[in-house]
Amino acid sequence: HSTMNVEEIANTAPTPGANLDLDKMPGHWLLARLGKRVLRPGGVEATRALLSGLNITAQDDVIELAPGLGSSARMILDYAPASYVGIERDAAAANFTRRHLADRDRVSVAVGSAADTGLAGNSASVALGEAMLTMNTPAQKARIVAEVFRVLKPGGRYGIHELCLTPDNIDKGTAAEITQALQAAIRVGALPLSAAEWAQALSDAGFAVSAASLSPMHLLKPRRVIQDEGLRGALTLAKNLIANPPARRRVLGMRSVFNRYRQHLSAITLVARKPG
Repeated sequence: HSTMNVEEIANTAPTPGANLDLDKMPGHWLLARLGKRVLRPGGVEATRALLSGLNITAQDDVIELAPGLGSSARMILDYAPASYVGIERDAAAANFTRRHLADRDRVSVAVGSAADTGLAGNSASVALGEAMLTMNTPAQKARIVAEVFRVLKPGGRYGIHELCLTPDNIDKGTAAEITQALQAAIRVGALPLSAAEWAQALSDAGFAVSAASLSPMHLLKPRRVIQDEGLRGALTLAKNLIANPPARRRVLGMRSVFNRYRQHLSAITLVARKPG
């Protein structure tokens, strides 16, 4: 897919966070404004693996929670599902993705809450969300997973791709320290869980977890950036960072937190089924 620079993005649709002070802007929207398209902890490879595990076919009605700027939406549509609905809380992001998927049939992006989608019960066969449950409190996580359970048909599949704390028996103090450092760096109330806790969050809602996989959290490592964005996209991002010292300081701050805690931070993908 062609990569657009920040000016082109600004011209096609207001990007999320446009009205926020650079210092207060959530980290993922700051990266989006600098030209980063893939904002998932495990990058494109983890998303590919997740989609493959969900086994999407032409018979599936797919719901994606928080599609953001639509990088995964396009990958989902390569499977040619019967229909695709994105539920995005941020109106600017929803608008952006809607415009970039406008040429596709049976595709819609609605502004709404992942915890209260307004969709009919038992109406979808596949649901997924990436890098969004991490950003929610335990109570909100539970509400979102329960809402997905409600919307899925019996036998429906649910996939998540989130930030994970390792190992499962990580010291509580270390986990709290990492969470605090992450929240300060990305300006979002991020609350990653261990692999066991992520699986528990899904089974608490009634899901049966069928697959789980960990991968390195290299979101801001040069090799991963090139892999995710392509060389042209990576160069655009680098150029925009050089041109914007305050943004560069924030991105380097995020990267240093990821590096400092790299032994305890992973990306996780999980696939679960609604029984029936």
